[in-house]
Parts: sequence; C-alpha cells; structure tokens
Amino acid sequence: MGKISNQQVVQSLTSKFGDNITIPTEPFGLLTFETTAEHINEVLRFLKEDKELKFNYLTDITGIHFPEQALSMSVVYHVHSLANNVRVRIKVFLDGNAPNIPTATNLWEGANWMERETYDFFGIIFEGHPNLVRILNVDDMTVFPMRREHPLEDPNRVDKKDYFFGR
Repeated sequence: MGKISNQQVVQSLTSKFGDNITIPTEPFGLLTFETTAEHINEVLRFLKEDKELKFNYLTDITGIHFPEQALSMSVVYHVHSLANNVRVRIKVFLDGNAPNIPTATNLWEGANWMERETYDFFGIIFEGHPNLVRILNVDDMTVFPMRREHPLEDPNRVDKKDYFFGR
C-alpha cells in the first residue's frame, strides 16, 4: 500500500483545476483547500476517480454557519484515500440567503444521509438530491437549529443579574 504526500495531491489538483481551488493549507497535517459550488462535483469526481489519488471514501459532509461573513454558509467535505492513507478537507463557501450546492450522491451513495442531516440542521439545499427531507428533526420544524441566528442566552433570565452576585 503506497502512500502519497499532501504535496503530490496539491500538484495533481493544481495541474487539473488551477485557480478553481484556493492555496491549500495543512492544519494539523490535514490538507485543506477551498473551491466553489460550481466546481465541487468536478473536484470530488477527480479525487475519487484519479488512478493515482484514489480518494474512494467519503468520510463526512457537514455545514458551518458564519453569520458575520458575506458568504455565511460553508459545506465541508472530508474524503479519504484508503489505498494511500491520505485525507483531505474541501470547503465550499455559500451565500447564506441561497445556500445551494450540487449533491454528491451521484458519486457516493453514502452522501445521501450526510446531505440530509446537513440540510436538516443548516438549511443547505443539495440540488439534485433524491430525497432532501428532514432526517433527525420533526418534519414541521421551521428553523434550522445549527444556524447562529438567535442569541445564545435568554435576555429575560434573572438568575445572572449582577445584584445576585453583590455587584
């Protein structure tokens, strides 16, 4: 079982996609780069089907909400090359008002549940998904609980008032 380096993965990606991926970083040794929603399926397909890279295992798809940024939603993919024992993280930043991204179920059937969970908690729409409905929360829920759209504490709480602590 051969092992390829992060640099070899970066060289393959930059030769294929050029400016369509960002300059990669390696936090804690995990190769991380960004791309756009328009190019995510091409990048994922290349990583999976390339004869040298062989990123054949989709570990995770999740979302992140950054309410203070212009592109406030992010979809994060983790893929693993079992043959080369290398992992990569791919981030795609989306507009929070219309968080749409193509589905990855055409590449990995396991993406079905992960995308449904991400939709359920963040409201990210995976275009082309075969059954994009809530999977863990109740069907009639009108909010997405992992979005940071509400204050963290109830402003009506009285147990944290200063006079309780002698201030």
